[in-house]
Amino acid sequence: MQSKRHLTLGIFLLLASTDLLETLVQFCFKKCALAQAGVVVSTFSQGVAFAGAVLLSPYLWFGLATVFVLFAIWAGVLSRIDLSVAVPVASLSYITIPLVSIIFLHEAVSLLRWIGIAFIIIGVIMVSLSSKEISGAKI
Repeated sequence: MQSKRHLTLGIFLLLASTDLLETLVQFCFKKCALAQAGVVVSTFSQGVAFAGAVLLSPYLWFGLATVFVLFAIWAGVLSRIDLSVAVPVASLSYITIPLVSIIFLHEAVSLLRWIGIAFIIIGVIMVSLSSKEISGAKI
C-alpha cells in the first residue's frame, strides 16, 4: 500500500477542525444527558418517556448533525494522510473537551489528568514531526 502525503498545514487545520467538532458533539450530548439527569427509569413506560424526552432535545439533534459534518471532514482527511498520523494528531480533543467542561459545565479536572493531557500534547507533537519527510527519509 502506498503511503499518503505528509502532514501539511492545511491537513493539520482540517484535523484541528475535527477536534473542535468532536468537542462540540460531546458537549451537546452531555447537555442532552444533563437535561434528563433527574429522570428515573425503572419501568418500560418510564423508559419510553425518557427516550421521548431525549429525542426532543435540540442538543441531541445538533450533536448528531455535527457528527455528519465531522464524518465528511474526517473522510476527506483520511483520503490525504495516513491513519496512523491522523488519529494521534486528532487527539487534541483530549485537551479541548476538559477545557469546555471546566468553562461551560463547571466540572473539575484534577492535576493528574492535566499531566496526562500534557503527555498527549507531547505525543501529538512527536507524531506530527515524525510525519514530515526530509530528503525522502522520515525523521
